[in-house]
Amino acid sequence: MVSPLAAALLEREASAQPRPASATPAAALIEPAGPQDPPPQKLPLAPQLKGSRPRSNPNVLPPAATVLPPDLRLLQAPLPLALPNKPSQVSIQELRPLGLLDSLTLAEVNNPNLKALAVQVQEAQSALRAQISLWYPQITLRAGSFPTFTGGQQYSNRATGTGQEVGLTLSNIWRMSADVEASWALINPGRNPQIAAARDQFEQAKNNYLIGLRDLRLQVSTAYFDLQQSDEQVRIGQESVRSSQVSLRDARARFQAGVATKLEVLQAETQLARDQQLLTNALYGANSGSGTPGQSIARRTLAALLSLPQDVTPTAKDPSRVIGTWLPTLQESIVAAYAFREELDQLILDISVANSNANAELAKVQPLLNIVNTLSGGRTAGYEFVTQAIPNEIGWSVDNTVGLNVRWNLFDGGGSQALYRRGKQLAEEKRYRFADRRNTIREEVERSFYELEANNRNITTTSREVLSARESLRLARLRFQAGVTTQREVVDTQRDLTNAEVRYSNAIADYNKGLASLQRRTGLDQISICPVPSLPPNKPVVAGATDVPVEVQPLVPACQAKFRPGNAPAPSLAP
Repeated sequence: MVSPLAAALLEREASAQPRPASATPAAALIEPAGPQDPPPQKLPLAPQLKGSRPRSNPNVLPPAATVLPPDLRLLQAPLPLALPNKPSQVSIQELRPLGLLDSLTLAEVNNPNLKALAVQVQEAQSALRAQISLWYPQITLRAGSFPTFTGGQQYSNRATGTGQEVGLTLSNIWRMSADVEASWALINPGRNPQIAAARDQFEQAKNNYLIGLRDLRLQVSTAYFDLQQSDEQVRIGQESVRSSQVSLRDARARFQAGVATKLEVLQAETQLARDQQLLTNALYGANSGSGTPGQSIARRTLAALLSLPQDVTPTAKDPSRVIGTWLPTLQESIVAAYAFREELDQLILDISVANSNANAELAKVQPLLNIVNTLSGGRTAGYEFVTQAIPNEIGWSVDNTVGLNVRWNLFDGGGSQALYRRGKQLAEEKRYRFADRRNTIREEVERSFYELEANNRNITTTSREVLSARESLRLARLRFQAGVTTQREVVDTQRDLTNAEVRYSNAIADYNKGLASLQRRTGLDQISICPVPSLPPNKPVVAGATDVPVEVQPLVPACQAKFRPGNAPAPSLAP
């Protein structure tokens, strides 16, 4: 008997078999849509929803903090051009516990990249104001003689038909003149496109600031969750080392009593070495399996984002726990991402800027009409002596000229037309970039949503795994102490518990980072905050394990820590 699933697969394979050429007419290759087919869905266009030139809306997310609260003022960022030149200036003098909200506030006030984006907004605003000035008249003052002095003496003696002529000229004249010219472009075809492009670029600068603020908050949240995760890895490593030390102590005691073998002691020592390596990676290196940096690296990564003083290192004040639950559905998240993501507005503005630049290029071959008014004035004072003295004279003059200036570039070899077509083609390219970015945004939201759901399930499963592994380790120790099992079972169970706790810690951190990622990708903040668990003020004490100290392993140079078979001496490199 064939199952329904197998029958469906056979039917699909039979329908996919190629038909004979004679049985498939050419007209049948393109089948018209039948009346039973639904009409294609007509989606609204982005310019209809957002406008052809969307304005930046700073109200879509909480504004960035500008002033540090009193308890964080000592963590003000150093001056932008400050540069340490002594080792004592970069030595860590303080470990400062910070919460997630404190970290976000410090980043919004101190982060230099966010400040640079804010300055870029001011730069774009100044550029827009410069383009708006094209609507105003231009007034120019020119003073070529302000003042000038002419002084000299000229003597001439020449023979003429009537006799000898002697000439003497003396000059001593002061002159002063100035021109004031006022011009106003009555017709300037490139003025409106240039102003429109500058205004769109100003909106883009404001959108870039909002995008940078969203990215900064995501980076700070991710770095903080990484720091919490590294702290959990350190805690798990310390507990594993304590547990391995207890197992090694029990194995040695049983070996000395003659009820255990040397193999069990070696197995306990091997597990202790594994747990010490786990603790070392959690403190300094990358945690295996999670890709999370070690505690030291995670702290300095967060310090760089917060731009803290050079001698301060942050620590995580809040314990690692689930923040909350994402309330919107997947479909609501996708639509919200389309509505609130500034990246789509940026591409629409790119289209508008490309069209404006194209029109500005076309305006270069269109007539330009200016009205010009020139007012000239001057004053002369002095005397001139030519054979006979001319008395001192004072004169002045005023001249005013009004006219129209026309400039028209009749032929430029087709350059303006080519640049106009290039601008239109760039606008067409940005339309396809918009479609690609739209698809990418949906893919990012769906990926984050599904990863959040997976991490939610992982928290449940790994929590059960941790509880089962803890009980299994307790029973294995009792069986080992009763002599009904071997050290191998204790070692394996302890390793299972360590791995389960690591996976549980990773699941919580990944879940929280998934929530932060969804906030960034959708622009929503609809999270149901989990109630803070009521924990005792003191850490619970586990008899026989908590009181075991974790000894600090000495740092042995790598060249002296190599494994040599048979305890053979290290090879000498001396000649």
